[in-house]
Amino acid sequence: MPTRSLRPLVIAGAVALASVGLLVLAVGQGWLGPDVGRGDGFCEAARDGFVKQPANSFSNLGFVLAGLLLAWRAGRPDLLGDVLPRERGLATSYACVVVLLGPASAAMHATQAEWGGHLDLLSMYLVASFSAAYALMRWWGRDRVLFTWLFGVFVVACQLVGRYDGPVPVVEHAGNVAFAALLLTAVVTEIRLWRRRAGDLHTDLRWGAGALGAILLAFAIWNLTQQTWCDPDSLLQGHAVWHLLCAVSAYLMFRLWGSERQRSAGAERRVPTDARVSRP
Repeated sequence: MPTRSLRPLVIAGAVALASVGLLVLAVGQGWLGPDVGRGDGFCEAARDGFVKQPANSFSNLGFVLAGLLLAWRAGRPDLLGDVLPRERGLATSYACVVVLLGPASAAMHATQAEWGGHLDLLSMYLVASFSAAYALMRWWGRDRVLFTWLFGVFVVACQLVGRYDGPVPVVEHAGNVAFAALLLTAVVTEIRLWRRRAGDLHTDLRWGAGALGAILLAFAIWNLTQQTWCDPDSLLQGHAVWHLLCAVSAYLMFRLWGSERQRSAGAERRVPTDARVSRP
């Protein structure tokens, strides 16, 4: 059986402990500022206790769990396909980004503070920028140097776009537009990569279809929560479901990347039926 390295899990676990611990301290000490109603548009009514929106806050543990599961897989290079292990550290980095989505989003829902809202958006920018940068890095056949540059540019661009505070149809905030644009870039690039390299690499598109389906279902529920599907006093919140489905999507995206494997030298390329020539 292949040797497993615990290094990715230790790193992601440390990130989880540190970020969740800091969140608890920040909420308890009021470091994120006063309650200004940030995030109160996501249906759940604010409680008087330690956590303002318990359902929308604790559902973010799904991201922490997903990130730790990814880190566990990252310890086995044979489970990462033939492409992802070439760029050392990216698998672990993605696991840490997914972990951070949890406490960063919970920072807003637990406090409804302005800085909590900024952390929530930043975590969204990080995961979307990672997905788009990793897809474009492979499209251009480059290494993690380009990935790092693209990742940084995308995060900064999102921050700049997010400064626009005017009304935005459907998604409400300009930062959500930047988030969606990067995810769309990642999806389109992944599809083009699959079509271009179908003869050289085998990719299990079921993981990609699952990731896309989960995020689309999550967005549909997010919209319903904003409009008709809302019971402020219930612990069954549509926005909490959004968090859980997004965690599932982030996990499945990683599995898509890990499914990329070189076809064997003797593998025959699939020939379209109408291109075959019959022999008499």
